[in-house]
Formats: sequence, C-alpha cells, structure tokens
Amino acid sequence: METTGAVEAVRREFDGSIEVLEELVRIPSISAAPEHVDDVARSAAATAAVLEAAGLEHVCQLAADGSHPYVVGEWTHAEGAPTVLLYAHHDVQPPGIVANWATEPFEPRRDAGRLYGRGSADDKAGVVAHAGAVAAWLAAAGELPCNVRVLVEGEEEIGSPNLEAFLTAHLDELAADVLVLADAGNWKVGVPALTYSLRGLAGADVRVRALDGPVHSGMAGGVVPDPAMALATMLASLVDEHGDIAVPGFADDAVSLTPEERARIAALPGDAERVKRSWGFRPGVGFAGDPGVSLWERIWRRPSLTVTGFDSHPIKGSSNQIVARAAARISVRLVPGQDPHRANELLRRHLEAVVPWGLELEFRPLGASPAWRCEPTGWAFEAAQRALRAGFDAEPVLMGVGGSIPFVGPFAEAFGGIPALLLGPADPTSAIHGENESLHLDDWRKLIESEVLLLAELAATHPS
Repeated sequence: METTGAVEAVRREFDGSIEVLEELVRIPSISAAPEHVDDVARSAAATAAVLEAAGLEHVCQLAADGSHPYVVGEWTHAEGAPTVLLYAHHDVQPPGIVANWATEPFEPRRDAGRLYGRGSADDKAGVVAHAGAVAAWLAAAGELPCNVRVLVEGEEEIGSPNLEAFLTAHLDELAADVLVLADAGNWKVGVPALTYSLRGLAGADVRVRALDGPVHSGMAGGVVPDPAMALATMLASLVDEHGDIAVPGFADDAVSLTPEERARIAALPGDAERVKRSWGFRPGVGFAGDPGVSLWERIWRRPSLTVTGFDSHPIKGSSNQIVARAAARISVRLVPGQDPHRANELLRRHLEAVVPWGLELEFRPLGASPAWRCEPTGWAFEAAQRALRAGFDAEPVLMGVGGSIPFVGPFAEAFGGIPALLLGPADPTSAIHGENESLHLDDWRKLIESEVLLLAELAATHPS
C-alpha cells in the first residue's frame, strides 16, 4: 500500500530529518529580541529551503505590516480531495538563564534518546514534521492523498501581533478544509494527544516611579517610599492565598465547563507526582491554585497570572540606595469566554486603586488574544484519533493546554469554523520555554508517521 511505503520513507529518512532539525535549532530566531531580527529572517530562509526540499511548490516568504516573515508552500494537485493547512512556527523563545542549560541553548545535543536545544520541541520539530510527512508521500507515491498548504509563522512566540493583517491579506492563498497544527504536545512519552482547548493571553508592563533618581537608603530610608517594595505589594494584591487571580470580577465572563468536558477531565489520572517531576518541583513545594479544583482544570480552564519579569536594580552592582523606579511584566492566561481587553482594563483599574504613597504609575498593555475551544467530535477528530492510534500504538488522549496559540481561533473562524486538529512534538518533560528544552526523538518519529497516516485518513473520510 502507498501508505505503508510513505511510513517506511519516514523511517528511512529519519536520521536526515534529525540533522535538518539540528540545523534549524542552531539559528537563534528569537522574535521578541530586536537584536535577532536578522536571525529570524535567516530562520525563515532556512525553513523555506526545508519546504522546497520536501517537494512543496510555490514556496515563498510573506509578511504583513512589518511582521517577521511567514513561510508558505503548497501542493494542490489532488483533484476533488480536501485541502489541509499544516501550521507550525519557526520563531523561538529567548533561552532564559543560559547558565542553567547543560550546554549552549542553540547548539543541539543528543542524549538518551532526546534532542536538546531551544526550539527543538517548540516548534521547529513541527516544521520538519510537516516537511517530512509531505516528502514521505511524494517519495512513496509521487503524490499526496489530499491537497496541502503549509504555513510557518515567524512571530507566534510574541503573540502573533500581525496575524489579523496577514490573514486578511492572504486568505485566498490559505483556504483549507482542515487545519492541522503541530505546536501542541503529547499526554506523556509514548501516549499521543489531541488538544481541543487553549488558554488566551493578556498582560501588561507596569512601572512605578517615586524619584528623579536614587537616594541614599540610610539618609532617606523610612521617609522616601521604596518603588521596588511598592510594586511587590501591588503585584501580591493581584492573587489570593492560593495564587488564584483576586482582581474583582476578573473571571465573570469565563464560560463554565460543559458536563461532557467536566466528565472528560475527571476521567484523566491526577498524576500529581509525575507533574511535579516533569516540571522540576523542588522538594516540599506544593501546587498553586484552589486545592478543591483538579490540576487539569486549573491548568486548562482557570485563568492564571505570572510575573515574567521584574526590574529595579540588579543585585550585582547594587548599593545602599532607594531606587527611583521599578517595573514588572505581567502575563495573564485567559479561559474561553474571557475578553483579553477587558482583562487588561481590570488589571489597570486594580493596580491604580492599590498603588501606595502616590507613586506615579505607568501601565502599558501587551498583545492580547482570546482563548480557543472546540468540541473534539466529528469526522476530522475521528480521523486524527485513528492516525495517532496507529502511529503510536496507543490510545490518544483528548486534552486541553494551558498555553496559547493565537493563530488557531482566527484561522478556523476565517473559514467558517473548519476543524482544527492540534497535535505536536512536545511532552511534559520537554521544558518548552524553559532551560534545557528537549524533544523525545522516538515520539517525534511516531508523530511524523501519524501525520502521514492522517493525510490519508482525511482524504478518505472527508464529507464530500
């Protein structure tokens, strides 16, 4: 069978796929850092070369409103068959604290069946997985079972700020019947998953200022307000004793879980100790959030707030002084139903109400995107479950994800609510966005094989 030949092609070329991924990982395509603009462009060029080598046609780079480059390509010769859009992104997060990495974050390293490096799992593995599935079909059969379009974004890690403009400008070129997105992950190593809900994103940069410049802490301490202490107090007021958001009315617009979803979540194993191990909890550290709510509901269907950056004066080089100002970056994850702009406005009002000692407050909202959710039923989800079951030889789990992928909702809506199938290369130990990010290579091979099978399943079962 041609499907068998395509799966065999994945296995035959897998060592080469790893080498291609390693070359992409070596490019520090950090979309959030202005000093890496050229690297993001270099990553886009390398991604375009990967898609061309796979056999995709009309590969090019596109942009909108000054965005980092998107890369697109297509193969559309399957007359009468559905069109599948394969999505991934080639930009990556900053490496974080480089000293915490076992090796250089942009020098890929293989160890114990995993590939380490920034972007290895999030999401350059998704890029190469799409290319590998296409290449395998073309090698085995000379054609694909369905029409395929590929879109690789260059600014997903900064919240896709130019996505609306990009979709508006290129909607006809991206038209599809199904979206397959390889930027999610598996339930655990060896067990695949389909993601049906994502949290949204809001947040702001907050700065308080008391002085024109720093003053001596001995001469002025006790009279001059400390901006770092003031900001710490303000941030602490944003959450309750459990760490849940305490801003009045913040979650009033959140959509409640359906009985079906509540039952689905309740049926999943708690795995509290496995979760702690996968995220590297220190001994004795407990979970945040209301202990009366399950871990999965807290992660997938409750809003959360994180201080992702704090500035006053570095410890190194500090002296006995009261700093003039302090700043923090607040990141908020939202659940279905919540309006990101409303969330930011409630944050602003709350912080204005609690700023102490009359300090100057500056509140600058960051990019915002809503949560996304769909009911994981219908022909496309059934096709995906069959493909993952065969590719991994394990029953796939239907799950939510606490992170955000801004592309999914707008794209699905743009084409009338087409099915969106979210799968991906990460697992709970991949440490995406953290130090020592890694990819389980055997699971990645199974993912590529599953995508090969998925294209055939979608072609065979698409309602005509």
